[in-house]
Amino acid sequence: MVTWQREHGRQSLPWQNTRDPYRVWLSEIMLQQTQVTTVLDYFPRFLGRFPNVASLAAAQQDDVLALWSGLGYYSRARNLHKCAQQVMARFGGSFPDLAEDLQTLPGIGRSTAAAIAAFCFHERAAILDGNVKRVLTRVLAFGADMAVAKNERALWDLAQALLPEQAANMPRYTQALMDLGATVCLPRKVQCDHCPVNALCQAKSAGEALAYPVKTRKLKRTSATLWLLWAVNEKGQVWLQKRPEKGIWAGLFSLPVFESEQDLLAAGGQRQKVEYIASWKHVLTHRDLYLHPVKLTTKFAVPTPACEGQWVDACDWPDLGLPAPVRTLLVNGGLTQVNGQQTS
Repeated sequence: MVTWQREHGRQSLPWQNTRDPYRVWLSEIMLQQTQVTTVLDYFPRFLGRFPNVASLAAAQQDDVLALWSGLGYYSRARNLHKCAQQVMARFGGSFPDLAEDLQTLPGIGRSTAAAIAAFCFHERAAILDGNVKRVLTRVLAFGADMAVAKNERALWDLAQALLPEQAANMPRYTQALMDLGATVCLPRKVQCDHCPVNALCQAKSAGEALAYPVKTRKLKRTSATLWLLWAVNEKGQVWLQKRPEKGIWAGLFSLPVFESEQDLLAAGGQRQKVEYIASWKHVLTHRDLYLHPVKLTTKFAVPTPACEGQWVDACDWPDLGLPAPVRTLLVNGGLTQVNGQQTS
């Protein structure tokens, strides 16, 4: 595994080849439920603004969310900020070097803690993210239902038992598991001929690689219809409100959201022009949002909408933390919508 990673694994990702726990931590959080190609755009921008844990801890949460805008799963950004503040307050600005201590920080689970500890401090700690679960369940033909907590704990024990004896090998071994799951042992396609452990893989031997991992419980998809009030005043300012700390788009700035057209129009007040923008479906990980924007404009002085918010200049809102569909709407002027998978 270690030799394979050195010769065939990924080597040029910007968060590799470093023992800086800040960079490893940031990459691990960004990569949760997010493709590498997307993170490649955000990672350098984030480091440019917040080059270390001290600068991130000292930032305003709104600034962190603004930089995270469009990346999805905004709870990650809020926890990232809280975690940085706790690293400063509890650990003097240095990340703890044990996975057990790292897990006590906001937003850092067992697998993320193990990744930081393995990459940066050579701790013999097993990771078990989605890619690694797939690799290990296939190699071991581990057919227990991964939706059951005790079965996942059993796989953790097996993963720990498989770790290399030499702590110095932990960074490359850990990266090898990640690379196998990301490039060779794929969810719907396997490239067993390129796998360094194909001779040991019980699923391959049985010709049932795609049967693993087993997970019976599926998260039920839900849907919601949202009406977006797009109010523009005579100065070209747009009315934005900050979302509550819980719920969809928590903590972000957004066009006001209403459950019905009637409620939206009542809050908008009298306008010279009412424009119904083409609605579209915005796909979240486990939820579909059917968005109906209504643009209310006038050339004259207008009353403040009857909902919480503030007028924001056109030169200022691009720097705010906005949900991806709201940003798309404002940037494109309502002419084009982009369907995509985003996360709340």
